[in-house]
Amino acid sequence: MAKMGRPISDNPHKHVLSIRFTDDEYAELKKRAAKYNLTIAETVRKEIGLKATKKS
Repeated sequence: MAKMGRPISDNPHKHVLSIRFTDDEYAELKKRAAKYNLTIAETVRKEIGLKATKKS
């Protein structure tokens, strides 16, 4: 029988970062994420110049 579940990523996101934002900063982050139809994490990565590679 074939193995079930999600395929293992070549470069998994294994580090968690906790950041505190003011209400205004968080609203701006959510606005930018919505503008590009991204998650907040993807938006942060984009803003700092990191590209998350996605494989289908």
